[in-house]
Amino acid sequence: MAPIIHCVRHAQGYHNLNVANHTMPDPQLTPFGEEQCRLLAQNFPYHANVDCVVASPLKRTMRTALLGFGQDLNKNGLKVMALPELQETSDLPCDTDSAPDVLAKEFEGKPVDLSLVTPDWNSKRGKWDPLPAAIEARAKEARLWLMARPEKEIVVVTHGGFLHFFTEDWSDSARFCGTGWANTEFRSYTFSQSDPSEAHLIETPESKKLRKSGDAKPLDREEQAQLKRTTQMDWQDQGYVDEGKAQATMRAKV
Repeated sequence: MAPIIHCVRHAQGYHNLNVANHTMPDPQLTPFGEEQCRLLAQNFPYHANVDCVVASPLKRTMRTALLGFGQDLNKNGLKVMALPELQETSDLPCDTDSAPDVLAKEFEGKPVDLSLVTPDWNSKRGKWDPLPAAIEARAKEARLWLMARPEKEIVVVTHGGFLHFFTEDWSDSARFCGTGWANTEFRSYTFSQSDPSEAHLIETPESKKLRKSGDAKPLDREEQAQLKRTTQMDWQDQGYVDEGKAQATMRAKV
């Protein structure tokens, strides 16, 4: 049976303080972000069931995983698995990742597994390009990888913009800067059985209830597509994705 996926946006990083800080390469968590992680550790209701923790290899996501889910790592002898496909969408300095040797030094002695981090993972080219099509492809690749895992409940710590591509849910995507997810917000998902080749995610009723959206009417496919198009146009203007030549076509469809 496919695992339950608990998606978590990272805690506050220095780049979240203001737009000027988007020039900071792979920024760390702020002291307030570290406090958010401590609250996450206290308030996350599924610690007893977690048997795998996966994170984007950027420093802020890895730190969030280590601080927010340290008890799960210690209790079960787990390591945070760094999965490059979970990296953020843009090629801004704040979303451009550190080289593998830098990460190895940064997290030396910590319970982390960097074996999946390839030398080119921070190139922002090819598979890692900030084009929406490339982001969608790696989001799907990440979902398929997770769906095939043997564990029962997996924590996935990633980024606000990428979470919309990963979950394929664009609701409230303009709620915050470049995302509809608050720092350390978590939502839980199961895999849809409608098309296993796509590994679509469905938010659980309990998750919706916890974030007080249980009674909200879900967007249908066309509404999601429309919101996705308009959101990506806004993100293009802000530098969070690079639509390139596809932008004119997308605008014509709106």
